Amino acid sequence: MYHNKTLAELSAMLQAGEVSSVELTQYFLDRIKAKDSEINSFISVTEEQALAQAKAADERIAAGNAGALTGVPFAQKDIFCTEGVRSSCGSKMLDNFISPYDATVVSKFNTAGAVMLGKTNMDEFAMGSSNETSFYGAVKNPWDLKKVPGGSSGGSAAAVAARLAPAATGTDTGGSIRQPASLCNLTGLKPTYGRVSRYGMIAFASSLDQAGPMARTAQDCALLMNVMAGFDEKDSTSIEKEVPDYTAELNQPIKGLKIGLPKEFFGDGLDPEVAKPIQEAIALYKEMGAEIVDISLPNSALSVPVYYVVAPAECSSNLSRMDGVRFGHRCEEPKDLEDLYKRSRGEGFGEEVKRRILIGTYALSAGYYDAYYIKAQKLRRLISDDFKKAFEQVDVILGPTSPNVAFNMGEKSQDPVSMYLSDIYTIAVNLAGLPGMSVPAGFAHDMPVGLQLIGNYFEESRLLNVAHAYQQQTDWHDLCPPGFE
Repeated sequence: MYHNKTLAELSAMLQAGEVSSVELTQYFLDRIKAKDSEINSFISVTEEQALAQAKAADERIAAGNAGALTGVPFAQKDIFCTEGVRSSCGSKMLDNFISPYDATVVSKFNTAGAVMLGKTNMDEFAMGSSNETSFYGAVKNPWDLKKVPGGSSGGSAAAVAARLAPAATGTDTGGSIRQPASLCNLTGLKPTYGRVSRYGMIAFASSLDQAGPMARTAQDCALLMNVMAGFDEKDSTSIEKEVPDYTAELNQPIKGLKIGLPKEFFGDGLDPEVAKPIQEAIALYKEMGAEIVDISLPNSALSVPVYYVVAPAECSSNLSRMDGVRFGHRCEEPKDLEDLYKRSRGEGFGEEVKRRILIGTYALSAGYYDAYYIKAQKLRRLISDDFKKAFEQVDVILGPTSPNVAFNMGEKSQDPVSMYLSDIYTIAVNLAGLPGMSVPAGFAHDMPVGLQLIGNYFEESRLLNVAHAYQQQTDWHDLCPPGFE
C-alpha cells in the first residue's frame, strides 16, 4: 500500500491524480495511531494542521501550480521551531514552549506545499547517539524493539524505517543524521555546513549543527534537498551560493570516479561483520567502473576528543538562555533569582545535557580556555586539512558509517565514553564542515549496516549520484522491518 512507496513515487501518484493529499495524509495519520506506540517515534502528531495543509495542497495540484513535494506527507524533527506547535527539542525544559514563529526549514516546506504529520522524538537538545535521553522516553529501533535507533535523529529514523512517514528532517552535529540512518536502514544526508539554514533550529553547537533529509533513497533525499537548501539572510552562518537541482545529476555514470578508502576507518574498532557489507559495496563500485584509492586521514582519531571539547563549549553557551525567565520550564515559587536559575535548570535539563554543560563551562573557564578550547580548534584545523589533501587525490571518500550495528537499550547509557565512540567515523565530517551521507549497505548480526560517503564542499549532488548508482544495483533500501510491512 502507500506506506511502501518512496517519496518520488507518492509525488508522481499525486501529480497524476491517482490519490489525493487528504487521502494520503489520513492514511499515514492512521498508521501512526496504529503503530507508533511500539516505537515512540513522535512527540506531537499535528492531525488537524496536517489535514488542513493536505486540503490546501489538493487545491494547488488541481490548479496546476504544484511542486514535486506538494501534498506529500513528511515528519519534522522536534528541533525546528514550528509556529503554534510545541517545539520541545526532546526536553522537559521546553515541554511547554509553543513556538511563535517558523524555522526557515519549516517555512520552506510550507511554501513547497508539503504536509507535516508531526514532530519526531529526539535525544534531548540533540545530545546523544541512541535516542535514550529524550524527556518523552526512548525511541525503539523498528528492526528490533530491544535495540536503539541511533541518535539524535532517532525518532525521524524510526518513523521512516517503520513506514509511518515517507521522509523526515534530521539534524547532524556529530553524525546525528547518518548514524541513525545507518542503524535503521535509511538514506540520510548531512549537507555542507551553511547549505541549509539554521534559523529557528534550536541550537546545540552552532559551528557544527546542520539540518538535512532522511528518507529511503538518494532520489528522495535529492527531492528534499531541493526544498531545504538555500541562502537565508536570517542565518549568519548561511552561505550565499546558488542551489542546483539535486535530482539533475542522479543518473550520471560513475565510471572513472576516484573513491578514497581511509585506512583509519578500517582498523581495530570496526566490527568484522560490519566490515563485510562495506567491502562488498567497494567491490560493486569497482564493477561499476570506479577507481579505488587508499588514502589516510591521520588526525581523524583525534576527532572524538576535539568534538567533546568544542561541542559542549558551544552548548554551554547556547543553553545559558534557558534560565526559567523568558520561556521554558520555571521552578515553583523561587526564593530569589539565583534559586530560580538553579532549580529551573536543574529540573529542566536531563543528565546528559547537564554533563555536557558542565564540561563546556569548564573548558571555557579562565585558565582552561587556552589549554582545551583553543587547542581543540587548532586540532580541528588539522582534521580539516587532512580532508583537503585527500580530496586532491579522490572525488569521494567511502567507509562505514558506524563501527557497530544498533546496540541494546541501556547497554551504553552508564558508559558515556563508549556511547561517544559510536560516532567515531562521522564526527570528523562535522568538524570540517563537509557533506556526508549514509546509505543502506546490508546487514550484520541481523541488523542494518550503513555505508558512509563523504564529499568535498558543496558536492551534495555528486554524493547523491554515487549513492543513487549503488541503489540502482542493490535493494537494501527497499527492505522493511518485520511487523511494519
